[in-house]
Amino acid sequence: MNKKLPERRPIESFGEGGFRFGDHSHRGHLLILPSGMRAWDGDDFSAIIAEMDGFDFLVIGTGAKFERVSAGALARLEALGIRPDVMATSAAVHTYNLMFGEDRRVACALKAVG
Repeated sequence: MNKKLPERRPIESFGEGGFRFGDHSHRGHLLILPSGMRAWDGDDFSAIIAEMDGFDFLVIGTGAKFERVSAGALARLEALGIRPDVMATSAAVHTYNLMFGEDRRVACALKAVG
């Protein structure tokens, strides 16, 4: 997926540096927002902030293991009232899929694994 997919889908699998969802695949980090799914550089939270009125939960997957989000990015998000749930990508994918399946307003930023 080189461009934005204008819908959200559950993640079917991940690993080897990418993600599969529906009949699509994406290599690299992935951002899932109300407007759809697209590549994410892993540090830029501006697209998340731009769509903050479209979700109630933000899940951040930090890769193969839990990593802290930079203090500056976290402070910027929290100043706007966004309190992300930060976890390893595996847990983040499962959390996103569960919330998506329950039709909850969830956004997700996932760092690729392996």
